[in-house]
Amino acid sequence: MSSTPELLTYSAVIDHAVKEFGSTQAIVDGETRIDYSELGARIDLSARALIASGIDHGDRVAVWAPNIWEWVVSALSVLRVGAVLVPVNTRFKGREAAYVLQRANVKALFTVVGFLGNDYVADLAAAEDKVDSLEHIIVLRGETPSGTVTFDDFLSRAGACSDAQFTTRLGQIAGTDLSLLMFTSGTTGLPKGVMLNQAAILHGFQHYANNISLSQGDRFLVIPPFFHAFGFNGAITVCIMRGATIIPHPVFDVDGALQQIQDERITVMPAPPAVFQSFLNHAELASYDLSSLRSCITGAATIPVDMVIGMRERLGFDVVVTAYGMTETHGIATICWPDDSPETIASTSGRALPGIELRVVDEAGRDVARGKPGELLIRGYCVMMGYLDQPEQTAETIDAEGWMKTGDIVVMDERGYIDITDRKKDMFINGGFNAYPAEIERTMLSHPEIGQVAVIGVPDARLGEVGAAFFVAAPDTAPDPSAVLAWCREEMANYKVPRFAWQLDALPLNPSGKVLKTELRERAAALLPA
Repeated sequence: MSSTPELLTYSAVIDHAVKEFGSTQAIVDGETRIDYSELGARIDLSARALIASGIDHGDRVAVWAPNIWEWVVSALSVLRVGAVLVPVNTRFKGREAAYVLQRANVKALFTVVGFLGNDYVADLAAAEDKVDSLEHIIVLRGETPSGTVTFDDFLSRAGACSDAQFTTRLGQIAGTDLSLLMFTSGTTGLPKGVMLNQAAILHGFQHYANNISLSQGDRFLVIPPFFHAFGFNGAITVCIMRGATIIPHPVFDVDGALQQIQDERITVMPAPPAVFQSFLNHAELASYDLSSLRSCITGAATIPVDMVIGMRERLGFDVVVTAYGMTETHGIATICWPDDSPETIASTSGRALPGIELRVVDEAGRDVARGKPGELLIRGYCVMMGYLDQPEQTAETIDAEGWMKTGDIVVMDERGYIDITDRKKDMFINGGFNAYPAEIERTMLSHPEIGQVAVIGVPDARLGEVGAAFFVAAPDTAPDPSAVLAWCREEMANYKVPRFAWQLDALPLNPSGKVLKTELRERAAALLPA
């Protein structure tokens, strides 16, 4: 297993990768094959073009595109010049993306038109709210509507950036700078910008890379989307640190992924449990050659012990580990070790990374005994810098001593391993994506025929959980539940769209007027198909 020196900026990691792994394949995307020397050159060309376009240290630049090689180059060029990367969820509709771009004060956007059926430029143009700060839209693939430029034309600006300008900019970058803004939904129903720095990501994911035994030449299949911490921090980042080959998988389908594993001789892959379960359930699994598989990491949902055993015996993984993290912890805080038993891997999310402290407390903030449930608190380098422009929310989440409230209920055993027994209030996880009912409810309340609505997560065999909505009709209306669901599919990202919708005369409330979601879960259990 190769190791990487303690590098605290992406710029330093890129330089190290070019020097140490030059001829090793860095990215394989269809017919496009890029080694680390060429990757470094392409990143620098894009970085110089950003400087020539007026992108200053600390400016915000977004990438809104599927998993393609251009995502890697453009995103790393943003960090290379000390700008702030804002990854945008590819499932967002225009108005959702516009909110994030405006909130982050984004100055430039890398995106696609027509690729995989997406026209994000048109989606953004159709949004009611306009992004006043946006000066440049660079189209990575596809036609270029008015007001946009092709990626090649953008790169042609690089010549206007002198060597002196470029060198000066690189010297201004520090690992502690705000460098990544990842937006996550909150209980207010509006996305929150989580402020992150490079040094914390690079330090934490060194341990991640160690525990999955990632080495130069490993072939790393990236099914998680690049905009997600699992895809950017847990895939792109660790690959360039260790000289592994990034192999993007833009749209997941079981046969396509298995074929790619066979054809590209994949050795390492991260994915939510639903992906591995779909492999194990596939009727034609034995027809694929998966003998190259060696190591994987999973999490974000409960994992049966039999599944871990199946991943080792039927899929051929030598190393299977689970981990826990949040956007607010730079994507990772705890992890299992490769030699942990299948029972430990299936029933826990590992123990704290070196340098990270964990506490489990009751509602009064007192530590609970090992083996007893309580809220997980985290302290250390992995804790976020705070929420963008939300000092009160930040103070509510991180106390004066640096302890961050996760909102997750866990049980910690005598070894320090944590078992997540309940998730953040109301949140459910759909296929590895965090879905927040408050945000879904806020959107649904803009439907003219919905007067009240409450959304919960219900079990789903394939995705882990899906949304279920209970609504009360607005006065003098008669909404059809199927039409409501169809409207939701047009208005929000598909992982947020409720799978079920039921109309009630009134939502059940407690004496203070709060919706009793425990009662709704009981009703849903009775209404769901057997």
